[in-house]
Amino acid sequence: MAQIDYLLRAMEEHGASDLHYCTACKPILRKDGGLAALRSEDPIAGETAKTVLYEIMPRANVVQFEECADTDFAYELAGVGRFRVNIYRDHKGICGVFRLIPTDILTCEQLGLPQSVKRFCTLGKGLVLVTGPTGSGKSTTLAALIDHINDIRNDHILTIEDPIEFVHPNKRCLVNQREVHSHTVGFKSALRAALREDPDVVLVGEMRDLETTHIAIETAETGHLVFGTLHTTTAISTIDRLIDQFPSSQQSQIRTMLASSLKGIVAQNLLKKKGGGRVAALEVLVVNPAVSALIREAKITQIMSIMQTAKREGMTLLNEELCRLVKEDVVEPGEAYAKATDKEDLLRLFQARGVSFKPTEPEAG
Repeated sequence: MAQIDYLLRAMEEHGASDLHYCTACKPILRKDGGLAALRSEDPIAGETAKTVLYEIMPRANVVQFEECADTDFAYELAGVGRFRVNIYRDHKGICGVFRLIPTDILTCEQLGLPQSVKRFCTLGKGLVLVTGPTGSGKSTTLAALIDHINDIRNDHILTIEDPIEFVHPNKRCLVNQREVHSHTVGFKSALRAALREDPDVVLVGEMRDLETTHIAIETAETGHLVFGTLHTTTAISTIDRLIDQFPSSQQSQIRTMLASSLKGIVAQNLLKKKGGGRVAALEVLVVNPAVSALIREAKITQIMSIMQTAKREGMTLLNEELCRLVKEDVVEPGEAYAKATDKEDLLRLFQARGVSFKPTEPEAG
């Protein structure tokens, strides 16, 4: 039994999603989006933190940490589950963050994913992106989509992750999961090699750089269904981010490629529910011919007007979803307001829908 295990068990008992184990701090848990220190514990001494974290770090990750000052890996604790672990160094010393990965993969129905999102699983080819800030549940949503494909199709699924989080058994599909640094050098090389591995569906855990993004788009164009993630908050900002990371000389070509390969974007945020727990608010863009034309013609800002009028196709806007959750008494208006990117528009929606809310003015100075 590793020394960290008792804290990981306490984390599960408290229903927490994350454990922060940092030099000079008490262990801290994240539950329902908020942080709270374990009052029964003492602040962690530097040598203790190093001993405890090095005890569970694979040798390759020790080497990487000592070279780069941060590293990622997965840790499994029998009877509790798997954890995504990041070890890093700050001005006080060594720190670790443990994210609990649920043992059971939640289904699309359990997550409340709309039919428009489930339909992405039936596509023969194209690029589908699940986006949102860190901790917004992207991995959980992607796992549900991959599991749904595993249930309804007879295909080869290849995932490239850093690290592997949810473990998918073979059901109707053959599933191969590759972990960056353990099974491949990086996302770029694994994605480049994927075309020689006969996949039908490819999951790219993170599209971190221009070359990975370019290969992912090309893979989607050549007859594969590709799922990927980005740390963007809305569908429109996702398209802008994809295009803007390329040099201006290539952006026209990338717009043309995206217009034909991009099939959908699911942008999600997690909100605190009244009474405890969290709920996802989803913005969904389904790329139809009108959206494709606007991407090709560099008229990205006009996509929002299509999303507002294409609810029958399953499109939703983030503010509409935030307002719905408030009206259904699932979340507080202040929580929805805090997660909105266009706060003025949300206030107009609140007023139109009869929601009484006035934002707190920031204190001067």
